[in-house]
Amino acid sequence: MNKRSKKPQLLISWRFTLVAVVVFSVFMALVVRTAYIQVWAPERLVHEGDLRSVRTMSNFVERGVITDRNGRELAVSVPVRAIYADPKRVHEQNGLDKLEAWHALADVLETDSEKLLNKVKDPKRRFVYLKRQVSPAIAGYIEKLKIPGVYLKAESRRFYPTGEVSAHLVGFTNIDGAGQEGVEQSYNHWLSAEAGKRQVRKDRAGRVIEDLDVLSKSKDSNDIVLSIDQRLQAIAYKELKKAVADNQATAGSVVVIDIQTGEVLAMANSPSFNPNDRKQFKGFLFRNRAITDAFEPGSVFKPFTVLTALEKGVVDDETMLNTSPGYMNIGGRRVRDSRNYGTIDLTTVIQKSSNVATSQLALKVGVNSMIDTFYRLGFGNDAGLGLVGESAGQVPQRSRWSDFELATLSFGYGVMATPLQIAHAYATVGSAGFAKPISILKVDKAEKGKQVFNSQNTKALLEMMESVTLEGGTGRKAAVEGYRIAGKTGTSRKAIRGGYGDDYVAIFAGVAPLTNPRLAIVVTVDEPQGDTYYGGSVSGPVFSKVMEAGLHFLNVAPDADVKQWVQLEELADARS
Repeated sequence: MNKRSKKPQLLISWRFTLVAVVVFSVFMALVVRTAYIQVWAPERLVHEGDLRSVRTMSNFVERGVITDRNGRELAVSVPVRAIYADPKRVHEQNGLDKLEAWHALADVLETDSEKLLNKVKDPKRRFVYLKRQVSPAIAGYIEKLKIPGVYLKAESRRFYPTGEVSAHLVGFTNIDGAGQEGVEQSYNHWLSAEAGKRQVRKDRAGRVIEDLDVLSKSKDSNDIVLSIDQRLQAIAYKELKKAVADNQATAGSVVVIDIQTGEVLAMANSPSFNPNDRKQFKGFLFRNRAITDAFEPGSVFKPFTVLTALEKGVVDDETMLNTSPGYMNIGGRRVRDSRNYGTIDLTTVIQKSSNVATSQLALKVGVNSMIDTFYRLGFGNDAGLGLVGESAGQVPQRSRWSDFELATLSFGYGVMATPLQIAHAYATVGSAGFAKPISILKVDKAEKGKQVFNSQNTKALLEMMESVTLEGGTGRKAAVEGYRIAGKTGTSRKAIRGGYGDDYVAIFAGVAPLTNPRLAIVVTVDEPQGDTYYGGSVSGPVFSKVMEAGLHFLNVAPDADVKQWVQLEELADARS
């Protein structure tokens, strides 16, 4: 009995020892492993933990504001939200089971629910945009849907309060806030801000529980104050748009320059576009024609021919030119006037826009003198506004010139110029021969500029140009009540392959008031239709309205000139 009872006890003792050894071995292995992970090689564990909890966050920054000279906002950033998803989280948290919420999300985002679900079907992806730049109201609705793996983040959208009025000048940005046209593109670096980045630790619910490090500091954006007066800009655009529509023209431009400071007070183009409505964007409308489109300016260059002759001393105020019989043969080709003006003085040359007379003057001064005048006026170089797309135009350089080519150069053919360049040239004449740098940014202190022409000669030229807006002149519709206007009409035929076609550019350029010039304005209307396509008839009225508004906004006192008042009374009687 005793031997049988001891045998089971030995078996149990052996089993106990085996189990104890195994348990102890496992325990020691765990202790060693723990010590290894915690003491000798903790990096991997830390790395794995960081992958699950450490995140990089960027602070929200806004692009700089663009305003006009009086502080009116032309471009601002408004807060919006971006909707994005983490497909991996969507799948892990069974987000796809909430089909009703996804259908509601698709409805509010104005998209198809199937397309929306396709964006998050790959569980390996970690980030995908569902919609960007949605309003705070829509974002609030989406937040209430509580779809697992769908999140919101702050961003901004550019808004342009003036819409199409200043669209070409101000430009616009893309969806990422980078400038694409106009001032937005040309001054993109100045307007842009750089978001700072910091490293944080988040808990399972996505809340920040620890700030770890600052990876980069943010860079603040800068605001821009343009030289533009939005009141004048709006009037310029309104009158230009009306003229383009009334004359069934292809396009038009207006440029207004403050002669005293060199600031561009208005720059309008038609047709335009609404930078707030990206769905209606059409690439051909983006071009700022006032600085990009160069054309042969025609008769608005005739005052520069007269100025060249005055500078060279080949004529004076009393010089008479014989234009009979209304044409002249040059090198086997003929230059014509609209009729035979006979023997005329320099004032009548400009008033009647005589091709024959300006051809005679050009032949007297020579091609080098003409080209030199053009360069002094700024042609052949961009005007220096710093805007992307600004054209330099073209002043021809040839080793040999025929007399006929020189003659046509005298009345604005053979040279290419933009509306901005022409306005700058007229501003130079209006500032007593001082060429001042022009600016699209507001100027705190005006530069005197470099004198490139004799002041007496420019003054005499302006006196001659006043006749254009008086009785017998070609630009009577450009007159402004109470002010003496010095200007010039131009009706330039557009070149085509092999010669010139039947389309024209109607131009009026001038300065006012004559006694102390303050504004230089150029109006161009491209390809007006019908019988009325002359610069004085098409562009003159736009010039008058814009000049009148500009002088009133600047509080420029009227001229006390009886001749102008009499002429204006006659015009008023004729209109009534």
